[in-house]
Amino acid sequence: MLSIGINLGFGKLDPDLTDEQMYDGEIDLAVRAEGLGFDSVWAVEHHFEDYSLCPDNLLLLAHLAGRTQQIKLGTGAVIVPWNDPLRVAEKALMLDTISDGRLLLGLGRGLSRKEYVPFRIPLDETRDRFDEAAPMIFEALETGVMEGDGPFYPQPRAELRPRPRGSFDGRRYVVAGSPDSLVMAAKLKARMMSFIVRPVPDLMPNFTRYRELYEAEHGQVAPAISLNVNMYCHEDDEVARERHFEHVNRFFMSNIEHYEMAGEHFATIKGHERYAANAAYFREIGLEKAANDYAATALWGNPERILGQIEAIRDVLGDFELILAPCFGGMPYDQARASLELFAREVLPKARSLHGSPVSVAA
Repeated sequence: MLSIGINLGFGKLDPDLTDEQMYDGEIDLAVRAEGLGFDSVWAVEHHFEDYSLCPDNLLLLAHLAGRTQQIKLGTGAVIVPWNDPLRVAEKALMLDTISDGRLLLGLGRGLSRKEYVPFRIPLDETRDRFDEAAPMIFEALETGVMEGDGPFYPQPRAELRPRPRGSFDGRRYVVAGSPDSLVMAAKLKARMMSFIVRPVPDLMPNFTRYRELYEAEHGQVAPAISLNVNMYCHEDDEVARERHFEHVNRFFMSNIEHYEMAGEHFATIKGHERYAANAAYFREIGLEKAANDYAATALWGNPERILGQIEAIRDVLGDFELILAPCFGGMPYDQARASLELFAREVLPKARSLHGSPVSVAA
């Protein structure tokens, strides 16, 4: 059965919205998602800007644990270099305990210079910091013990409380786009989490490479790849198109600004070669075309159209999980709620049957 969740972006691109109103809207979507039958709710980690303001997603999910009963609670993701690995493991174990084992722990390394500068961490350290800390975190969640002798996080042996209530095998996620991140996701026996910025067929080399690395490392087929994608659903296809492209284009441009995705600085930073190539591509084709191309990768339209789009992804990708971003680009929350409810009524029951088969690449 295809697992389908929602991702809370915590963007405040509507200048008339207060921070409190934005939080009310995001939390309302999360609580509604359980009643609508979604499998999981995820929260990002971002700091300092209206682009997205959720500085502690584990804290946010602890609140949702008390507002819900059974929906899975995912971090999409904890940005490892911004957090002490010992504290991440402690908070993850605590959240897993109070939620009766509902935590799905996603880790990432982050990209925005605007966020790294206040944390006093050079961008060229992010790869090494992630590769040192992420294994420590995942290991501690299994054993209840953390220790490390690396240069960034020398950690004396510490026994964590509360102790693990169960294994996180099958509940590990790593945001992976760059070649090095694919390697770490596979090595850590984590599901690959991808935030789609191009059509799925264009991303297949990355997905196939992850599956190859995972199968070679662990001798078993890789788990379903987790796709994060914007979604807007409306009975009227033309209304859906107009609203979706308005808000997703605004979101894309805020993304470009926040990450400086068209900038030239990536070319001089170790471990950011893929982003340097993307930036050069954006400068070549122009941001307006890049925004429209991005909008076309998302799910939008009436229920029948969206169901067909999900089926097309399944046909190309095979086994996958789907995480929907239901509110983005300053979209009014009443529109996001109506879209999510229509999707739940008309698309969700049918989409669950569109799961793909596990894909072996050993041959």
